[in-house]
Amino acid sequence: MAVTLKTVVLDSDRCIGCITCMRRCPTEAIRIENGKAKIQYDKCINCGVCVRSCKGGAKRPVYDSFDLVASYKYKIALPSPSLFGQFNNLDDPNYVIEGLLALGFDEVFEVGLAAELVTDCTKKLMADGGLVRPVISSACPAVAELILLKFHELADHLLPVYAPAKVAAKLAKRQALEKGIPADDIGIFFISPCPAKVYSLHREEVSNEKNISGVLAQSDIYFRLVDKMNKIEKPRKLGKCGYSGIGWGSSGGESNSLGLGNYIHCSGSRNVLELLKEMSDGKLDGTDFVEMNMCSGGCVGGVLNVENAFIARNRMRQLADKMKIPPATMEQYGLDEKFFIWDKAPELSTAFQLDPDRFKAMQKLLKVQEYLKKLPGIDCGACGAPSCRCHAEDIAMNGGTLDCVRLEERK
Repeated sequence: MAVTLKTVVLDSDRCIGCITCMRRCPTEAIRIENGKAKIQYDKCINCGVCVRSCKGGAKRPVYDSFDLVASYKYKIALPSPSLFGQFNNLDDPNYVIEGLLALGFDEVFEVGLAAELVTDCTKKLMADGGLVRPVISSACPAVAELILLKFHELADHLLPVYAPAKVAAKLAKRQALEKGIPADDIGIFFISPCPAKVYSLHREEVSNEKNISGVLAQSDIYFRLVDKMNKIEKPRKLGKCGYSGIGWGSSGGESNSLGLGNYIHCSGSRNVLELLKEMSDGKLDGTDFVEMNMCSGGCVGGVLNVENAFIARNRMRQLADKMKIPPATMEQYGLDEKFFIWDKAPELSTAFQLDPDRFKAMQKLLKVQEYLKKLPGIDCGACGAPSCRCHAEDIAMNGGTLDCVRLEERK
């Protein structure tokens, strides 16, 4: 699959025009036109909120087919920490690893292990004092996209370190090449809890190299894994991830692993938006680290999971309590900070610009303000836009006339 647009698509035939998705979208990227939803993809951050809220099942997440795995001779699976929370009564993560090998993968590299290495790198970078405080975790790609889209003033606060899945892919490929396996034979597949990670890993905006061959859905892999796992009597001790890496699958896991006292973590799109607004106003300037997840509960709340986020989170906590493996360090793997640092900074989005020309943008802003004086300001959504301001901006940018039932009622 070549992901050139976004990883949430709309089936117009199933759309009932209920405006629920338009109301819930954190970036106001959805409009209702002629009784059907329409996604403005330049404002979409692939968070999957519309997928979860769609009453008609018209929103669908996009991910790679499992059939793609068979096209590579040497296949490596990268399981997300949240995958381990999907299984009932799982007391040993090695059952999942053995199950993935039974599915046809030749190797399993735990993303939780890469998360521990990212933690070690982050600790050193923060101790050096070169990062802009408060440092914002860049692990959730939907949060990073939201900042690049609407909160440009916070972009330099993003932690310039690769997300654990990208680190896992780099290390897995390096180790496979060291074994003498030809590069063209190596297929590396991340098992994702959300469409935002699917898009981010295919896009590789902050890296000059691409190591991921495909991104699979946890919901798809789960049903394939259950049968394989049920046939395993006693798994081998293959796992290298410790309790710290498993914790990354839930909100607060990254912050806790850093051992900082002055940090904030939150999850859920509404909470993230509110916290970013507070940061934009300078109210968190005394904080060292901020961890945000667009999905409620963290990655366990992604729409590509099968289990309730809170149940999965409880399972992962119990599993982590049983794990005695200490967190991995960069020194153990012969790595330094350069291995983790972005090759390049991500680009800021201009999707919310009224016009690239400043003079024209100012003229359009005056029009927006003129239209807002006429509109009732109750954000009812009857016009097909999520708010009166969005409707005014749409008219100012694209032309047309105000379409408000309340204006008609006043006449």
